Amino acid sequence: MKESHPKAELLRYLQEGRDALLRKLEGLSDYDVRRPLTPTGTNLLGLVKHLAGVELGYFGDTFGRPFFTEDPPAWWYTRDAEPNADMWATADESREEITELYRQAWAHADATITALDLDATGRVPWWPEERREATLHHILVRVISDTQRHAGHADILRELLDGSAGEMKDGNNLPAEDRTWWEGYRSRLESVARTFGTG
Repeated sequence: MKESHPKAELLRYLQEGRDALLRKLEGLSDYDVRRPLTPTGTNLLGLVKHLAGVELGYFGDTFGRPFFTEDPPAWWYTRDAEPNADMWATADESREEITELYRQAWAHADATITALDLDATGRVPWWPEERREATLHHILVRVISDTQRHAGHADILRELLDGSAGEMKDGNNLPAEDRTWWEGYRSRLESVARTFGTG
């Protein structure tokens, strides 16, 4: 059995989620990466911006290693930020700016993860006072969970935009079937669902 390296394993799962999210923007127009595709406005570039903020907050501020040392952007977690400001890119924020911020957040987070032990303790400023203290291990698991969750959202948004589904890299994690097969499969699922009524 191989020797376990918990920090390296956790970082690998975090990076897989990061990479998966950015791959979902590949080949899309600036319009499509910004399009709100759910009633609550969920959009691909907004997910990237949100997760940049998640990493900068949890691996920066929590452990006394802030990324923004002065004049954070207006969307940063302040009392003055409008609700959901981190979930969409304004007309003044380019796709390149947001994706580069996310990559900078990775580097900042990775430096924190490398520098600290998994049992190192930080304080999450936006959590209730009585439970603000958290270990790096706890924060890593939380951010991995959040990143993978939003990468799943991105999977669905991309499929809604242009039908692209799966990992979209060297391999694919979906059955290798043609469009006709998928249409029949979906119709069969719809047929089964209809046996329970249409609401």
